[in-house]
Order: sequence, then C-alpha cells, then structure tokens
Amino acid sequence: MSTTLIILVVLGLVVLFFIIKYNGFVTLKNRATEAWADIDVQLKRRYDLIPNIVNTVKGYATHESAVFEKVTEARSAAMGAKAEEKGAAENMLSGTLKSIIAISEAYPELKANTNFIELQKELSDTENKIQAARRFYNGNVRDFNTGIQMFPGNVIASMFSFTKMDFFQLEADSVEKNPVEVKF
Repeated sequence: MSTTLIILVVLGLVVLFFIIKYNGFVTLKNRATEAWADIDVQLKRRYDLIPNIVNTVKGYATHESAVFEKVTEARSAAMGAKAEEKGAAENMLSGTLKSIIAISEAYPELKANTNFIELQKELSDTENKIQAARRFYNGNVRDFNTGIQMFPGNVIASMFSFTKMDFFQLEADSVEKNPVEVKF
C-alpha cells in the first residue's frame, strides 16, 4: 500500500470516529432533554390535581386557610418557574402538599371521604411518577456529562460546544428532607 492510501484510511477513520462521537453526544443530550420533558408532563398532572385535592380538603378543614394559601402560592410559583428555578419551586410545592396530607390526619371524616381517598391515591401515584422521571433524567444527564468529560470525548465535546447539564436535585434546606408535622 502506498503512503497516500494509508494516510487517507487513517484520516477517514479519524473523521468516522468524530462523527460517531458527535452523534453519540447528540443522542445523549436529546435523551436528557426528553427526560426533562417527561418531568414536565408529570408536573402538569400534579398541577391539575392540586386544585381538586385542595377543594376537597377545604370542605372539611375550613380553619386551615393558611395551608391552602401556601399550597396555591407554591403551585403558582412552580408553574411559573424558569428552568433553572424549577427544582427549588417543585421542592417547595412538594413540602406544601405534604402539609395537606398531614391535615387529613386530623379529620377522620375526611380520611373516609372517597373523593379524598381517590385524590390522595392519584397524588401519591403522581409523586411516584415524578420521582421516577427525575431519576430517569438524572441517569441521562449522568451519561451525557460522563461522555463529555472523558477523553477523547472531552476534546470533541469542547469543539462542538457541548456543555455539562445540571442534575435535578433537592436543595440543601429543602422541605422534602424534613418530616411533615402532624398536629391534632
């Protein structure tokens, strides 16, 4: 084989390697973006469910208006939050939802109400789906970040401006990390 042919084959392999690596990064980034969209779908479900559960509990716990205001404010904040603020707003909303469930402990007739029971099941199911979507998103972000940080991927990633993505995580002082207080 001639030297020119060897050089062309090597260059072809290098170009092929770059193409495969680049396409791999695009795939990983798209998976992470899709996973974030899945979180948004579950959050929308939660937002739609919250007014129903609030109204059901309000009928029984009329003097707990401060809790309902907090839930409504947290829902509005979470719905209007920008991408970089979404995690903190969702953590606050999760904490306020726990307070509504805690109120139900003080009202035995509410706990027996079939509408409330069904809404509570739906809310629990939604929270589980949100949790699963967060884990899926974080797994995709981990794979993407690992790919762009390891050699030779880091060279290719920097050439095409692929940047590290942020994990969805709880804030250090998040209400989700604290136990819900139940008062009778």
